[in-house]
Amino acid sequence: MKIAFKVLVFVVMGIFAIYIISCSERAEDDDVEVAQLLRANPTPGSTIEANSTITVTFDKNPGNVTVNLGAGTASGTTVTITGPFPHGQFTLTLTWDGGSRNLTYTVGTSELPDAEPEQIPEPVAPDGMVLIPEGEFQMGSEDGDADNDEQPEHSVFVDAFYIDVNEVTNAQFKDFVLANPEWQKKRIDGKFQNGNYLHDWNGNNYPDEEGDHPVRYVSWYAAMAYAEWVDKRLPTEAEWEKAARGGLKGKKYPWGNNINGTRANYGKNIGHTTPVGKYLPNDYGVYDMAGNVWEWCLDAYESDFYANSPKRNPVAGADNVAEIVKDFENVVTDRVLRGSGWNGNPEWLRAANRYGDSPAYAGIGALGFRCAKNVE
Repeated sequence: MKIAFKVLVFVVMGIFAIYIISCSERAEDDDVEVAQLLRANPTPGSTIEANSTITVTFDKNPGNVTVNLGAGTASGTTVTITGPFPHGQFTLTLTWDGGSRNLTYTVGTSELPDAEPEQIPEPVAPDGMVLIPEGEFQMGSEDGDADNDEQPEHSVFVDAFYIDVNEVTNAQFKDFVLANPEWQKKRIDGKFQNGNYLHDWNGNNYPDEEGDHPVRYVSWYAAMAYAEWVDKRLPTEAEWEKAARGGLKGKKYPWGNNINGTRANYGKNIGHTTPVGKYLPNDYGVYDMAGNVWEWCLDAYESDFYANSPKRNPVAGADNVAEIVKDFENVVTDRVLRGSGWNGNPEWLRAANRYGDSPAYAGIGALGFRCAKNVE
């Protein structure tokens, strides 16, 4: 019995010792308190800038601190978080030894996304002209009606330019010759015409009631002189064909693949020129790009030019447009003619059809022009 009592005493004392040790450990654990976040500057809920700095203060050293946005740097009881922070409302989460806290802020309109580039307004075409946009098109043709000088069909990029909506009229050309007597029918230098210049005019007067008809019997030199007088120029052959096609791809004519008397003045159907703009325009808003009168272009006529034509802004017979314009009175090589006239066969009205003649040639009744202009 005594032995049992002694054993019981030892057991009770052991349990009591374990209890004392356990309470001591719990007291030590209770002494380690988690750091508390006292304040944040700027105050949570504020609107800040994307590159702002947020300062957070704790009541004691928080130990290891991590943040979900920006970059955090701890120094004693202070943690500094630097941006950039995302646009709009966001939540900044701080985590430290034994604690965590969410802070909400908003990046306001003072820090907007990068501004869009300034939009350059589309150029406004001069009166009586239309803007032909820059871009690539297929020049020439290899269909069954194509001549050798239209081949190979090739890709050409043309810068934006303006072109006359209509062919130059008798009335417009009369204003020119009255202002420039040296280009009048009876005064023009013989080297600038072949004897047929303004053949249907009586002195400085065009035929009655034909003021709105395209001027005809005009040499390339006279067309160039007129264009210079109105601060324009003749279109290059590539510009002319692009304008004629009206944005259509793979079509024969400025309006499509079929032709009849309702679309153009050709084949002697009427027997004479018609007022400009009588027929429907193409999709660029340009009239009479097929029929009525042939139209002079700036370039030299070279039957094999397409074999080695430059891909961008090609000009035959010179390195650039300005070179021809500057010295046009001394040009002697054949120049390009496009579009055919009121007396032309249907195949001549195709957008790809080419022809060339002497710059002094004034035609036999169906040769005129329209002007173009650079986009500044």
